[in-house]
Amino acid sequence: MKKKLLALTLSAITALSLLTGCGAANDTYQIGVLQLTQHAALDAANEGFIAALDASGIKYEVDQQNASGDSSTCVTVADKFVNDKKDLIYTIATPAAQAVAGATSDIPIVGSAITDYVEAGLINSNDAPGGNITGSSDMNPIDAQLELLMQLVPDAKTIGVFYSADEDNSILQANLFTTAAEAKGLTVEKFTISSSNEIQTVVQSMEGKVDACWIPTDNKLAAGMATVAMIANEIKLPVIPGESNMVVEGGLATYGLDYYQLGYLAGEMAVEILKNGKKPADMPIQFLPADKCELTVNEETAKAIGVDVSGLK
Repeated sequence: MKKKLLALTLSAITALSLLTGCGAANDTYQIGVLQLTQHAALDAANEGFIAALDASGIKYEVDQQNASGDSSTCVTVADKFVNDKKDLIYTIATPAAQAVAGATSDIPIVGSAITDYVEAGLINSNDAPGGNITGSSDMNPIDAQLELLMQLVPDAKTIGVFYSADEDNSILQANLFTTAAEAKGLTVEKFTISSSNEIQTVVQSMEGKVDACWIPTDNKLAAGMATVAMIANEIKLPVIPGESNMVVEGGLATYGLDYYQLGYLAGEMAVEILKNGKKPADMPIQFLPADKCELTVNEETAKAIGVDVSGLK
C-alpha cells in the first residue's frame, strides 16, 4: 500500500512538473530574427519590431542573426530556426523571407522591408496571404520620387536606374519607375550589378550618359551607398534613392518610408499571432500610409553637385 501511494505521489509530482514547465515555455515565446544584411534601413526595421514586442508586454527571447548579405547563410540560419522550433520567425528583406519560407510551412513568419510579397513568391495575395507568411511592405512612393527628381533636375532627359539584378524587389521597382518615367517623356537607361564590388565601376560608367540617377530600396546599394555617393558627387550626378537613410549616406534627396515604423507594424502583427492566436494566412499585408513618407535632403551633396534645393523648404 505504501509503495502504491509513493508511486502515485511521484506520478503526481512528475505531472505537475511537466505542466509547470509547459506553462513557462508557453509564456516565454522563442523568436528568431533573420536580417539579410546590415544597413541603416534594415537596422531600423529590426529596432521597430523589438519595440513593438516590448510595448505589448509579452515575454520573449530573441535569437538575432545577420546573414551579411549572403543567401546561403540565410538558408543555414533558416534551417537552424526551424530545428530550434521557434514560435515565430521575423525576416527582414526578401531573400531572408524566401530562405525561411523554403524551410518551413508551419512556423509563422512575419516579414518587413519586402516590397512585393506576391512577386517574391511568398504569398497568394496581399489581402489573403493564404499560408504561414505575412508582414509589412516597403513599397516606396515611386511617383513622388520621380516628381522630386524632375523638380530638382528640370532639364533631365535621360534617367539612369541603378539596381541589383538578383534582387526581385529591386527589379520590380525598376520596372515601375521606368514605366512612370517613360509616361512623362523621359528616357530610361538601366544599370545593374550582381556584386557590391561592381558599384564604383558602374557609377563611373554613367558619366555623360544620364542626367540623373534613381535607385530603388536595394539592399546591396543601400549597404554601399557611401561608394555610390562618392563617385556620383565627383561626376556631379544627382542621385535620388528610394530610402531616406541612403540620402544621409550621400544621396541628394528623396521621399522615403520610415523603416522603424515598418518594423513596428510587423511587431504588432507578430504579437497578434503569438498572443491572440491569429493566423498569418488571414492577416493582410500592411502598408504605411502616404502621410508617413518624409522628405529628406542632403544639403552638403546638393552644394557639392550644384543643385538648388531651396525650393523644397
